[in-house]
Amino acid sequence: MHPEPAADAGRLERWTAAARGALARRHAERFATAGAADVAIVAGAPDGLSFGARLRGLVRADRPDGLVVLGSGAIPLAMGRDLRDFVATAGSGDRVALANNRYSADVVAIAHASEVFADVGDLPSDNALPRWLAEVAGYDVRDLRRRWRLAIDIDGPLDMVLTGGCDESEAADADGIELEPVSAAIDAMRRVAGDPRAELLVAGRSSAATLAWLERSTASRTRAIVEERGLRTSPAGQRPPASVLGTLLERDGPESFGLHLARFGDAAIVDTRVLLAHRFGADESAWPKAEDRFASDLLLAERIADPWLRALTASAAATTIPVLLGGHTLVGPGVRLVIGGRPRGARWT
Repeated sequence: MHPEPAADAGRLERWTAAARGALARRHAERFATAGAADVAIVAGAPDGLSFGARLRGLVRADRPDGLVVLGSGAIPLAMGRDLRDFVATAGSGDRVALANNRYSADVVAIAHASEVFADVGDLPSDNALPRWLAEVAGYDVRDLRRRWRLAIDIDGPLDMVLTGGCDESEAADADGIELEPVSAAIDAMRRVAGDPRAELLVAGRSSAATLAWLERSTASRTRAIVEERGLRTSPAGQRPPASVLGTLLERDGPESFGLHLARFGDAAIVDTRVLLAHRFGADESAWPKAEDRFASDLLLAERIADPWLRALTASAAATTIPVLLGGHTLVGPGVRLVIGGRPRGARWT
């Protein structure tokens, strides 16, 4: 599924959408090679239709029974055997499903899909699909969460930088987008990670597996603030999002952000979506627009229209330590790409 940018989308949104479109075409070719009988890119401009409604429209009686569904930004680092595993599950004779992660799914393979999707509700996103399959449709849902590369998702331009989907010269030539600030922060982050006297702060929706990898793979100490891991998959009625760093910013203002981070560590990798949820609520429609969030991820405060996010980003960019801002991918599997570098053969555009 490939959402096209809205007519009023900004430059960073259009750039990201173009990269996701290229990845979708690559996925189509590779899934066909992996054994999928019918591969289609379902694209369109935002129309308010829920993910569940889209699923009901995809599955018809005259189509093959099994289905693999994924977003155009999903699993850019997937290997051939990963795709074959998804295709094999979709073609299974059993009532089974396979996700990259059952708690935060970007790709799901479903056997006998046409038998169940006529009744699927208006799920808000693909993240909720494995839970519905297990709890409502009675499926045996398995996942591949141990394959960290499958947790990578291209949600914005920073993810493209981390995975090797773009470089600084291409960004400047194509769109006039400056990547030097974020590239310099990544280089400095790696130096901190190699210093046994230093401390690296990771804040947001990180996982025990990511923190264990950091402990094994870096010389620096690790300080972690783990919170709101169920931000996109929490059931209705759960308490509102809340963040420790967000509480400090409520008290001291977004201009204090860099000072707080420098007090806690010698470098910081921060999931700003948790901070946005703390300030604006869980509904992303109330957040600063995607163009602003993407500019913040690239440390380009001057591109941000929202005054709160602009002040926060400027403070992070100006502080005395290297700081990276992003979403779930950054503080999850993206940490390995920040510290360890791009995997061999990672370029996908």
